[in-house]
Amino acid sequence: MKKLSAIVLFLCLAAMLFAAGTQEAASMPAAWEAQGTPLADVRIRQALRLAIDMETIVDELFEGMAQRAVAMTSPGSWLADGLDPYSYDPEKAKALLDEAGWPSDYTLDVVYYYGDQQTVDLMAIIQQYWATVGVKSSFRKLEGDLAAQLWVPPADRKNGPSEVKWDLAYAAVAALSENEFYDRFESTASNNSSIPWQSGLDEKVQATRATADVEQQKAAFKALQKEINAHMYNIPLYHQLSFIYTSDALDIAGSTLGNDQFSFEKHILDWKIDRADGMLYTNGGPMEFYEAPAVNPGLYLYQELLFDKLVNADANLTPTEGMLAKNYSVSPDGMQITFELRDDVKWHDGRAFSAKDVVFTLEYLIKTPGLNAVALNTFKSIAGAKEYLDGKASSISGIKVNGQTVTLTFSTLDPNALLTFSQWPILPAHLLAGSNPVTLQQNSFWQKPVGTGPYKVSQTVLGNYAILERNAAYYRSGNGNVKKIFMHASSENDSNLVKNAESGRIDYAWSKSVADAQSIGAIDSMTVNPVNIRYTRVFWVNQYPHSANIK
Repeated sequence: MKKLSAIVLFLCLAAMLFAAGTQEAASMPAAWEAQGTPLADVRIRQALRLAIDMETIVDELFEGMAQRAVAMTSPGSWLADGLDPYSYDPEKAKALLDEAGWPSDYTLDVVYYYGDQQTVDLMAIIQQYWATVGVKSSFRKLEGDLAAQLWVPPADRKNGPSEVKWDLAYAAVAALSENEFYDRFESTASNNSSIPWQSGLDEKVQATRATADVEQQKAAFKALQKEINAHMYNIPLYHQLSFIYTSDALDIAGSTLGNDQFSFEKHILDWKIDRADGMLYTNGGPMEFYEAPAVNPGLYLYQELLFDKLVNADANLTPTEGMLAKNYSVSPDGMQITFELRDDVKWHDGRAFSAKDVVFTLEYLIKTPGLNAVALNTFKSIAGAKEYLDGKASSISGIKVNGQTVTLTFSTLDPNALLTFSQWPILPAHLLAGSNPVTLQQNSFWQKPVGTGPYKVSQTVLGNYAILERNAAYYRSGNGNVKKIFMHASSENDSNLVKNAESGRIDYAWSKSVADAQSIGAIDSMTVNPVNIRYTRVFWVNQYPHSANIK
């Protein structure tokens, strides 16, 4: 942090020198008056990004525990090659500002809604970086109804005027699917308050939703990333990381670590623990109940250990092989998915798993309040879902069963259907049928849930701990020796995580806390593993006519 303070001091001095040596720029050109904001000029947007030394900010302010972003997409197989990194270049930024005729009397109005000290420090540093290239800015924290102040689009999606009053908004986007990053770039998106219609942009967004083929999706997203990158329709800053903590007592047998907010194949049955009793220690045990996986299907480890899904996913959350479905196929047009279910699966109470459970789960979860948007869109895309939700049908007509084969027919293409079926678990019809999906979490089932997964509930003391034991009747085997899993009760933000790690009672856990990562990294017996997740911090740039600064 001392180095960071020195950087801020240097930037302040550089800004004063720049101001002393630069003549006042001309007032805004007539072309800008017609557009209503200088931010409509791509050169201005590019200059603002070039003026920020994000690499130094990551190293100093975030102490290396973040990743500089060149796109909304984090590094991996979904990120396009060859994107312009807009590396720190204040001289080029000044040249672009001069070329575009930046008005020296204009003050950027920048808003943010986080109140933590790190955000406040980041805003102050960026303000100084912009000052060094002659851009004045003021920063203010929003309070109250954030959606109304940030994401209301204008009535005219091409010419405005804007319904929001800021120039730039600092915000975060957390996503399960890549579409959650990029759908908002479409001019008609309900949360697009800052990017006017641009020729060809809508078509590129729509192309990402036009196929169920994963490789074709990747190609479409990469083409869209290049379009956004070239025109700097928003300014990506950094990717927030997740941190997975493992102890020296645990051997994860070569498993790939991924985004633990969601479910992916961990091969946990192959894990080995160096304890005679075969006990693995973790956190995320139930406080008042085992959380129903409607909103957060993998947030707590027990959600993926107790419940299996139809399809598996890899550490990048890309759907892979079948799980409860031993085989599955997608029609060439993506409008039909057929799951051939396993016939050797039993629920933890000994009842046989069947296609009835699949149908029940889909028709149950679609009525569950707060269901994650990705899953809800998938379920609503099934033919007959609307009639079912409207009470005009007793079942979803697009779901057909033939023995242990379930076929889903969609009325509209959902590119994320397989992703949904890799995340949301199948629930037991024989235990939940007749219950109210609206009050799903209040059902006594969640005091001791029954699933089909590799571990089952052995003992629970709510708010204290839970113990899961290996499911001897599980349909898959492994070479590991983890017999039981002890889960310290905690919410997503575990205030006892560091203390438990220091006492040797954490073998596997995760968090998004830099402070936790720093503290646990100092423990000799623990390893901190940074992991990319779909969580990106950006500036949204309001390119509609909007500002009182316009003369």
